[in-house]
Amino acid sequence: MTNDKSISDGYIKFSCDFLQVDAIPSVDIVELNVWRDKLYSLKLIGAYENGIGYGNISVRKNGNIFLITGSATGNFSSLTGEHYSEVIDYNIRKNYLKCKGAVKASSESMTHAAIYSIDKNINAVIHVHNLKLWNSLLNKVPTASKDAAYGTPEIAQEMIRLFNDEHAREKGIIITEGHEEGVFTFGKDLDTAGKILMKYFNKL
Repeated sequence: MTNDKSISDGYIKFSCDFLQVDAIPSVDIVELNVWRDKLYSLKLIGAYENGIGYGNISVRKNGNIFLITGSATGNFSSLTGEHYSEVIDYNIRKNYLKCKGAVKASSESMTHAAIYSIDKNINAVIHVHNLKLWNSLLNKVPTASKDAAYGTPEIAQEMIRLFNDEHAREKGIIITEGHEEGVFTFGKDLDTAGKILMKYFNKL
């Protein structure tokens, strides 16, 4: 196990305990890959020209445990169990997360964790990047403060505020003003989260 305190490499901003083990079983990622492949084909998940990846997708496994695409996997057109990580514990207030797999969990894992912690009926979260979509929805749907950076306790607190004050739960979508291009959708399952995203994306 490795313990990276306050990782600040341009990707992960939280303290992460990583237990490197075998790849996630392929049977556990079938549905994840269906949607991940679709989002990759639409360039809603992928990598910029400088090689930095963007976008991620997760599903709740049980309790607060969830599976999520791994850090820096945006360059891969298709994923295997080696590209996913299982988040097995987290503490939002302490900005701490523990995961296991063949790769570390995505840099956006803390934001996914915050959404799961707010509502036990949410079982899937999708995070994509698209500047045109982001601009069209900014402050028109629940929008996180520009002062809340991804992967920090501040963005987690913003998620809680949006669920309480802006009815994000009912709308199933959040825009992150402090994380340009960032769009989150979520729901009872991946199909629900994906259809919410497609509803807005297809209007562009």
